[in-house]
Amino acid sequence: MRAQRLAWAITGSGHYLRESLAILQTLQEVDIYLSRAAAEIIQQYGFQAALEATGHKVYQDKTASSVPVERFYEGVYHTLVISPATSNTIAKMAYGFSDSLVTNLFAQAGKTRIQSIVFACDTAPELESEAPRDNVVKVYPRQIDLDNVAQLKRFADTTVVEDMAGLQHAIMARLAAVHELHLHQGVQVEHTHD
Repeated sequence: MRAQRLAWAITGSGHYLRESLAILQTLQEVDIYLSRAAAEIIQQYGFQAALEATGHKVYQDKTASSVPVERFYEGVYHTLVISPATSNTIAKMAYGFSDSLVTNLFAQAGKTRIQSIVFACDTAPELESEAPRDNVVKVYPRQIDLDNVAQLKRFADTTVVEDMAGLQHAIMARLAAVHELHLHQGVQVEHTHD
């Protein structure tokens, strides 16, 4: 059996996009999925080189049926990470929409009981976010945005994190759990009776 991989989806937000790409550069066995907006944002922010520096295969949202989701049914992935996740994507996921590559990935991960880790952009009443050309702007998420994050936190097999330290921790914990599981698969433990 081939080793399972991590799927990482990026939506169209610059909020901690630089940091998400930095984490991706430290990981192995990852496939990256870009929403249409993510492909645009990466260009606008000048992060194409950072994306390429990850060395991972990149899939873009170019098909109406989101063909890459079948990889979840083939057992290719052990985990889905969505970072950064826009308020639009969070709202769609929280209410079961699967009308884009990223929301479809999330739905299929849920249907195949694959763990999802989501870094939601709008998690506090006030935050600072990176804008193009190294500008930082104040953002004030609406109550509906905060409510949608809370709704998503109730989903089975889903961890919602609110900062980069939480994302890093959740990914490392998940990779350790997957590694431990793979170590024990197929190993017969012999019990002795005294």
